[in-house]
Amino acid sequence: MSTDRIHLGQVIKQTPRLAARIPNFIKAGRILNPLRHHTSLGSVIENSARRYADNPAIFYQDRRYSYKEFNAQANRVAHFLLQKGVKKGDVVALFMENRPEFLFCAVGIAKVGGVAALINTSQTGKVLSHSINLVKPVLAIVAEELVEPIEAVRGELELPADAYYFMADTDTLRDFGQEPDNYQNLARIVAALSTENPPTTATVTKSDFLFYIYTSGTTGMPKASITNHERWLAAHAGFGHVVSGMRPDDVFYLTLPLYHATGLLVCWGAIVAGPAAVVIRRRFSASEFWKDIHHYRCTGFGYVGELCRYLLNRPPQDDDADNPVRMMIGNGLRPTIWKEFRQRFAVDNIYEFYASSEGNVAFLNVFNMDNTIGFGGGNIALVKYDKETEQPVRNADGYLVPADDGEPGLLLGKITKATPFVGYTQKEKTEAALLRNVFTQGDVYFNTGDLIRHIGCRHYQFVDRTGDTFRWKGENVSTTELESILSSHPHIEEAVVYGVQIPNTDGRAGMAAITPCIPESEIDFKALLAFMRKELPPYAVPVFLRLRQQMETTGTFKYKKTDLKSDGFDVNKVSDPLYVWLPGTDTYALLTLPIHQAIQNGEYRY
Repeated sequence: MSTDRIHLGQVIKQTPRLAARIPNFIKAGRILNPLRHHTSLGSVIENSARRYADNPAIFYQDRRYSYKEFNAQANRVAHFLLQKGVKKGDVVALFMENRPEFLFCAVGIAKVGGVAALINTSQTGKVLSHSINLVKPVLAIVAEELVEPIEAVRGELELPADAYYFMADTDTLRDFGQEPDNYQNLARIVAALSTENPPTTATVTKSDFLFYIYTSGTTGMPKASITNHERWLAAHAGFGHVVSGMRPDDVFYLTLPLYHATGLLVCWGAIVAGPAAVVIRRRFSASEFWKDIHHYRCTGFGYVGELCRYLLNRPPQDDDADNPVRMMIGNGLRPTIWKEFRQRFAVDNIYEFYASSEGNVAFLNVFNMDNTIGFGGGNIALVKYDKETEQPVRNADGYLVPADDGEPGLLLGKITKATPFVGYTQKEKTEAALLRNVFTQGDVYFNTGDLIRHIGCRHYQFVDRTGDTFRWKGENVSTTELESILSSHPHIEEAVVYGVQIPNTDGRAGMAAITPCIPESEIDFKALLAFMRKELPPYAVPVFLRLRQQMETTGTFKYKKTDLKSDGFDVNKVSDPLYVWLPGTDTYALLTLPIHQAIQNGEYRY
């Protein structure tokens, strides 16, 4: 049984704090009132701009935008889209790193009822072209910093030549930059347009699609999960009002990518509830993190588990606990570092949550307990899971078997009218995520693919991911996708990908067992790594390689991964040649016993 059991007395102690937030609960109830059909992301921003016009909305480097200025620039984007004939339901691809223009564009698209396809900025090559073509956008907004990967696949994209719009990597309200050939300069175009709220905002409903957020899922190339306005509003109200009690004087530090649900829905959605200010950073830096926190006087920040571990790995400072932070919102903070992080940096409120871009299951750590993904999940079931077969266990009648209290079980979310599963743009992908006839004939559940356990008082703890997806660097990695791309290399006949654990790291690092078509001595490992880094996002590049003469398969030609996962990269157990990509290098090196021991001892930082 877990030592992190939560007891009723602990929960009761937190009720006075929650009772003081009753006015926030009322606000959240009004936002989520099913009769208020026309509440949307756009209307929330317009309301904030009207009531809190001069309050800071965005800090970025040396720039500051008030809610009035933010709304005005989003309106210019909206009027541009209306001029281009973009209508409700049309898709606009948004390929941009973290900066104010991302939010200007995302909100502008929302105000006309369009759907912003939030392209993962790590994507390149086949993955990038697939993600864009999948959702059939009518135009693409491409940031200057990402023109190069777009140009590399432009010939494969199903977009008209005049549908590419450029956003310079400058303060675009003052410097439009210089667009490349075959692009139109969006900042220059919108500068001449109206800053008034467009009439279309009032026509957008909660059920209208808002974003396509990409997820690797459990198989295949990235899937576009559907986020409607109601889903964003639920995160906005739930995390902003109910959980964190965000205030207008709060300043929230956000280094998480805005193309992810954690950054855009959970963190920024909560910020707007204040309405507070967001400090946007292009990407996370452990060395600059606390400097920024002090500079902007941030009262909160967004996190994933890896981010917290990187901060803990920094040498301790005398003033670690002397900071203005009172809350952190995110997911993936592991129990092994939870209390150490809270104590070292003196964070009073850790608002851990569990959810997914597409799922119908959510947990919120509303009671601010330690070591838990939170409270909730009225529609959930935990069922026994066989790690050998990688399937849920069924009884003699063919139904799934509930997990015992405290036992890790596969998390399922029952699909009901109150807890629907919107799914993906591809119907077959949506169907693949469902389990039918789970406990009775005709019932339907969403399969999260995650193992969790109950630790008392309807609080739960994350255990691990299952199947063909593992989590590394805060990202879900699809093994099927990797296997397909690796097998396209001319010197690789077959590839099997899986995740392996490295001591003192969160998640699982990628490992690929490959069958080369040429002798080991002829493999150019530097070129092989360069190929992977070109075709794959950084987090998906395998850290380890295992060279095999032949892969073992089942009778239905499925690869047998159980033994491979068990062997990992242990040179004492594996007779096949093993190679490793060490931090700071540009090639795979032979994994020797001394290197293996150094990795085990934490001498290499992953």
